[in-house]
Amino acid sequence: MTNWDHTTDVIVVGSGGGGMTAALVAAQAGLETLLIEKTEFYGGTTALSGGGLWVPNNHLLQQDGLDDSPAKARTYLQHTVGDRTPQALQEAYLRLAPEMVRYLVDNSHMRFHRSVGYADYYPERPGGMADGRAIEASPFDGSKLGADLRQLRPMSIEIPAGLAFTASEYNKLGMLTSTWTGKKTALKVGARTLFNMLTGVKLLALGQALIARLRLSLKEENVPLWLNTSLQELVMAEGAVVGIVAKREGKPVRIRANRGVVLAAGGFAHNQQMREQYQQGPINHEWSSAGPGDTGEAIRLGMQAGAGIDLMDDAWWGPASLPPDAPVMFHVGERSYPGGIMVNAAGRRFTNEAASYVEVVHAMYAQHSAETPHIPAFFIMDQRFRNKYIFGILFPMQPIPKNYLESGYLKRADTVAELAQRCGIDAQNLTATIERFNQFARRGVDGDFHRGDSAYDRYYGDPTVRPNPCLAPIAKPPFYAVQIVPGDLGTKGGPVTDEHARVLRPDGSAIQGLYAVGNNAASVMGNTYPGAGSTIGPAMAFGYSAARHLAHGKIRSSGQHPP
Repeated sequence: MTNWDHTTDVIVVGSGGGGMTAALVAAQAGLETLLIEKTEFYGGTTALSGGGLWVPNNHLLQQDGLDDSPAKARTYLQHTVGDRTPQALQEAYLRLAPEMVRYLVDNSHMRFHRSVGYADYYPERPGGMADGRAIEASPFDGSKLGADLRQLRPMSIEIPAGLAFTASEYNKLGMLTSTWTGKKTALKVGARTLFNMLTGVKLLALGQALIARLRLSLKEENVPLWLNTSLQELVMAEGAVVGIVAKREGKPVRIRANRGVVLAAGGFAHNQQMREQYQQGPINHEWSSAGPGDTGEAIRLGMQAGAGIDLMDDAWWGPASLPPDAPVMFHVGERSYPGGIMVNAAGRRFTNEAASYVEVVHAMYAQHSAETPHIPAFFIMDQRFRNKYIFGILFPMQPIPKNYLESGYLKRADTVAELAQRCGIDAQNLTATIERFNQFARRGVDGDFHRGDSAYDRYYGDPTVRPNPCLAPIAKPPFYAVQIVPGDLGTKGGPVTDEHARVLRPDGSAIQGLYAVGNNAASVMGNTYPGAGSTIGPAMAFGYSAARHLAHGKIRSSGQHPP
């Protein structure tokens, strides 16, 4: 093909954290770079996320004097990911992730802070850290983006103007009724919100802050971003990818890539056909919290180009509920708060509710059967729980929206037996389950599933509840139930890649000119989730690695060009 409409060095497909990092580093290495995004907003699923990255041995840990090292992190990956992904890929991540963070801090508007105390998801395993390795993007004044702020993907849940809080602050806000730290955090966030409203500051936090910081950096490097531009075809010559055909403003555009194409377009979370083809049922794309652009075209095109694939059966799972007239609700902290449990259709507990969200959904699928359905499950809580803790977007003692009750999303009853009847589950079993759980709660020891034993469980627990911050009796009527389904933050399967993010054929050879990062590639994390930010961390680290390889390693050194 010689009739190209546009020629550049590097084409990056997808504007999430991985794609933006690849585009920025490539541009800073002197490569002409084009970033395309098929939706009307930039940011992808990253903009909808908490903006966290799981980065072992990062410089913020070192500054705080915390004990981490490549060897320690390697041990932890051996006891979590194991041999599910290539050792070379894991080693590359341990090397690249802290290097990428340092590079972005020194060469862009990217700023991070530690998610203090946010434990690794398996902190008791060898190499695990109760202090955690998670970092998150620091809040950012979105007004610096000017008109481009309007094109940042909005959060799924509408947030009042001026209100912004970090993931660490959200954890403290969950203890608003229990701790002075929670109350102080609420006052701090409130004062900040008032200041933002009075001064016109458009403060962004979480994933929006991360994306906004990268977007401003890309603007200053004059990297063009084409929105509403979808990938249609990978153009190949003699087995190498040399460009793409995209659709822009309804017309095909043929774009030549002198160096290569980076696929960073997300997974296939919202492609029902692909989910049914590759994943265990019951499955529904409407249960996913991934960005709406995650429909798998880039993965399919990679496969057509000859890519080997892996991990297509898995996702970044998490328990979710489906409130009426609202986005999917992904439940994290609620499962650790004392006074709530999850049960199957038989009315029995089946897992440690406070475990990492991926573990809970793995348990739902592993134990699901026609005889004893675990999908959907039910989250059970009492009035004490409702008075003290956040559930979804319901704050403590907030009146329950009328449509929650009328739609059946939230079921309420004066007795446990009546609640079971309304849920269609066995009343005798549910009553016995709650009685048994209440005995555990009074002793402070979960004899069935060890809830509260792990530092990760306790991160979202209530420190004022003793002896176990994750256990309290379910005893105060009325009682409530919410149906829980296997949600996710995106799929984690796709083309197999090497440490340079090059797409590999089934025989292990690289497809020249083709790279894949983030949920567009098979995850380095295998079937597990080592810690908060295990999605975005690898996406950005391997985006950085792809750019380095495209630039033949000739990128700026840290500190050479401070922002």
